[in-house]
Amino acid sequence: MSDGKDYYRVLGVSQNSSDADIKKAYRGLAKKHHPDANPNNTAAVERFKEVSEAYSVLSDKDKRKQYDMMRKLGAFTGKTGFGGRRGASSSINFEDLGFGSSGGMGGIGDLFSSIFGFGRKDEPVPAIEITVDVPFKVAALGGKVPLNVPVTEACPSCGGSGAAAGSRVEMCSECSGRGSISFGQGGFAVNRPCPQCRGKGKTAKKPCGKCNGGGEIRVDKRIMIAVPPGADVGQQVRLKGQGQRSGTGGRAGDVLVTFRVKPDRFLKRDGLDIVCKIPINLVQAVFGTKVKVRTVEGNRVVLKVPGGTQPGRKFRLKGMGISKNGKRGDQLVEMEVKIPVKLTKEQRKLMEQFAESAKLGY
Repeated sequence: MSDGKDYYRVLGVSQNSSDADIKKAYRGLAKKHHPDANPNNTAAVERFKEVSEAYSVLSDKDKRKQYDMMRKLGAFTGKTGFGGRRGASSSINFEDLGFGSSGGMGGIGDLFSSIFGFGRKDEPVPAIEITVDVPFKVAALGGKVPLNVPVTEACPSCGGSGAAAGSRVEMCSECSGRGSISFGQGGFAVNRPCPQCRGKGKTAKKPCGKCNGGGEIRVDKRIMIAVPPGADVGQQVRLKGQGQRSGTGGRAGDVLVTFRVKPDRFLKRDGLDIVCKIPINLVQAVFGTKVKVRTVEGNRVVLKVPGGTQPGRKFRLKGMGISKNGKRGDQLVEMEVKIPVKLTKEQRKLMEQFAESAKLGY
């Protein structure tokens, strides 16, 4: 986090905002500034990282509580001496606040680290949220679907150095090669990755043309997702360690996948049951018939329809629905009786004779 930055302002929310409001704000900003929507726009990439960083803190109950405490103490405004204001010193007794001694860091340093992950290479980046379309049959029976996960990887042209071919890599002037800069004053400080060299401690004399000196490029990592049987719309799965890797060498974050089930033109779902409609004509409804019905597994079964079948009557195919958690649904087949829209004179006369003989009023 840059000096003086307020995570609430980054997301455009207030300190009293609910978790739902914070999540909504994050999703809107992440979608707007996502690298895939802004190719070759380094400003958008940095903004996306900034938004993700803010959300990773404010979406975590414990981290948000700690962050609010530090914010209240003026840690990000320069009021207590560790927001970057030169010559300022803290007048707050951190031992009274339960943070331990401020001189030599102790609890206060641990607090900063626990919130922001400064100097912690095991700190993962926020989970990438992706929605994937799942075919109706795969959602019902289970299977696998492909997914492209946008991540940054070392540039193949420069090997991650950020330098053009033949160009020298020099010590970073901002951090003097340390890869980190000091954050805070007044008797204590916390290190954070250098924004100029991104923690590498070195910068290229002539930047690589492929990655613009960043040492990384955006790629789509293709993976196969296992869809459990009976998966429904909005169901989520978390793919551990399949997301973005931390720029400081930490472990990769997760991918949170939300299923969006594609509709089938014939089959519908009702819980564990599969429902469908079969059209039959008036004669078939009166005298009875046989129809072929497609099941969710792709097979076709023959259903005997008895004479005198009424419109909307449903027939149950036992055990041909969705299987989930040891239970299995059925397939319900509804009859749609198609009534003739127009009749010839001869057909009308025959229908009238039938109506009179059956004593049907019309």
